[in-house]
Order: sequence, then structure tokens, then C-alpha cells
Amino acid sequence: MTTAEETIATGGMCAVRPARSARSRRLRPAAAFAGTALAFVAVALAVGAPSPLFVLYEQQWGFQPWLLTVAFAIYALTLLITLLIAGSLSDHIGRRPVLIGALALQIVAMLIFLFAPDIGWIIGARSVQGVATGAAMSTFTAALVELAPERQKKLGATIGSTAPVGGIAIGAFLTGLAVQFVPQPTIVVFVALAVLFAAGIVVIVASPETVERRPGAVRSLIPRLLVPREARGEFVAAIPLFLATWMLAGLFIGLSPSILHGVFHLDSGLLNGAIVAVPPAVGALAGLLLTRAAARLTVVWAMAAIVVGVAVAAVGIAAAILPLLFAGAVVAGGGFGAGFSAMLRILAPLAPNDQRAELFAGVFLVSYLAYGLPALVAGELITTIGLLPTALGYSAAIAAAAVAALVVQAVRTRR
Repeated sequence: MTTAEETIATGGMCAVRPARSARSRRLRPAAAFAGTALAFVAVALAVGAPSPLFVLYEQQWGFQPWLLTVAFAIYALTLLITLLIAGSLSDHIGRRPVLIGALALQIVAMLIFLFAPDIGWIIGARSVQGVATGAAMSTFTAALVELAPERQKKLGATIGSTAPVGGIAIGAFLTGLAVQFVPQPTIVVFVALAVLFAAGIVVIVASPETVERRPGAVRSLIPRLLVPREARGEFVAAIPLFLATWMLAGLFIGLSPSILHGVFHLDSGLLNGAIVAVPPAVGALAGLLLTRAAARLTVVWAMAAIVVGVAVAAVGIAAAILPLLFAGAVVAGGGFGAGFSAMLRILAPLAPNDQRAELFAGVFLVSYLAYGLPALVAGELITTIGLLPTALGYSAAIAAAAVAALVVQAVRTRR
């Protein structure tokens, strides 16, 4: 046997075997898709989980109520900054490294929550959580589209849009249950979430990479919002929809526990979790059920549902009628999930694989501005004009954005 033949027979086999071994340890595409979706849900669980605990923290530590709004808004602010800096990083270095780092940072945030001695540490934990979620959000959504079966790419976009919404609902409701029935709810909630994130890291490590590395990773960290050319027209037309849907999320996730306490004089952990959970839960269900419906028509009807639902909820708040508040949350939540999911189904196919995370970074940047900034302003207004006028004004602003979105999308439907 010649030297060259020996190299092929021995050295060549040695070089091939580790590669085959590495491939054999990878999850099958269907399992990787399902596991990645569940890891994304865990990230959203952690977003909704602290909300029912905020009122509990206020009772334990005796801080000013406006600090609750700061704790809520700081998450959105750090998430937005991270999206601007690292939103397209995974297009250059791959999905897996970004997701593994983001999930590890989520574990750090959960540990800060767990051992927090005062509201300052809670605000710090929300800051770390915002960075971790900002790094994960667009990357998870892009990865789900790419891991989805070839004939079901729309399913990837649908799950990418409903996983954050449904996860927030589940997280808020489960935390509400823990507050109501468990002696030490913070330990149960944050230890469980840390374990879920650790499991998510295992899944991502075992999943295949969906994009090839390409140069420009350092340059991509320069803060910017760059939407792929093919998607720009639809993206601009979708901005009123993003405002309406995520301002709605901010109203119920950020302000509803304060509304229950200040307007309805209720301090039930279960009710706090339920009112936070209802809109995203109904939204996630609507998004999944309407996957096969015409996306543009779904968007139009979803915006109409938000207008009606917010009006009903506003009447419930003004008249202190709790069933009306919940009824409005159900109707508006359906519009939230159906509209946002359908819009992502329209946008996702317009971006090539190596620019898809960049597109979703733009989507979530606008969405989380609408989620966090109005809630921060509302927190300041509560101290000057009161809770009830602030809540009603916030509801009116959501309805106005939904009307604008309805008009824009109706025009595009005719075209």
C-alpha cells in the first residue's frame, strides 16, 4: 500500500469519523424544530412570569408604585438596545452561538431575580433579561422558519410569532397560580425557568446550524435598523399594526395589575396572572388557528377586533365592571395574535436566509418600542393625572393605531 493510499485508508478515515460522529449526535430536523420552539416559549415564559410578582414585591418592600413601571420598561429598553446592536449577529456567526449565549444569560437573570433583596435588584434582573431576550428574539424566529419542514415554512413563521405571545400568557398565569397557592412563589418560578433554559441550551447544542458563517460580524454590531430591500414596502405598511398590537400587550402586561389594584381594589395573585395572561393566550390560539387563512384579510379583521376589544375593556375600566375588562381582553387579544402572526407570514418569505434575522430584528425593534415606551410614559402620567385617566387615554391610543393599521392594510388588500 502506498503512502497516499495509507493516508486515505487511515488518516482520511480518522478525519471523517469525528465528522460523522458529530452529525450523528445532531437532532433530526423535526426534533430540532420542536425543541427550538419550546426553548423560545421558555424565553417568553420568563417575560410574563415576573408581572404578577411585582405587586407582591411592592407589598413586601414598600417602594413607590412608579418603580413598577420602571422595572417593566427597563426590560423593553435593554431589549431594544440589544436588537439594534446584535439583532443581525446570527446572520454572520450562525444561529446556535447566539442562542446558546442568550439562554445562558437568561439563567443569570433568573438567579438575580431569585436572590434579589430589593426593587433595585429586580430592575437589574429585568435589564439582564432584556439583553438576553433581545439577542434571542429575532434569532429564534429566523431559526424556526429555517428549521421548519420545507413545505411548512409558514408554520415556522406562525410559531415564531405565537411562541412569544403564548409563552407570556403561560408564564403570567402560572406565576399567578404560584402567588396564590405556593408559600414561596419566587423560588418555584425562577428555579423552574432556570432549569428550562438549561434544557434549551442542550437542545440548541444538539440542533443543526441553519446558516453558514460569513464575514461582517463586527460591522453588524454597529447600531442600525436595516430592513432587506424586498421587504421594505410591507415593513413600513406594517408599522401601525406593530404599534397597535404591542401597545395592547403593554397595557395588559404592564398596567393591568395596577388597574386591578387601583380601580377594582383587588389584590389576588390569581386574578393578576389571569388578566395578564388572557390577551396573549387568546392571541396565540388565534394565530395558530388562522395559519391557513388569507394573511391580508386576517390582518384587516384583526385590527377591527382590537378596536372593539379595547373599547369594551375601556368601558369595563371606567365603570369598574371586571367581566367587561376580561371580555375586552379576549376580543382584543384575538386581534393581537391573529394580526401579528399574519403580518409575519407576509413578511417572512420576503427576506433571504442570510438577512432574515435582520428583518425580524426590525420587526421586534418597532414592536418593543410600542411595548415599552408608552408604558413608561403611562407610569409618569399615573403620578400626575391618576391611574384611571391614564388607562383610558392609553386605550384610546391603541384604538387609534389599530384604525390606522386597518385602513393601510385594507388599501393594500384592494391592490
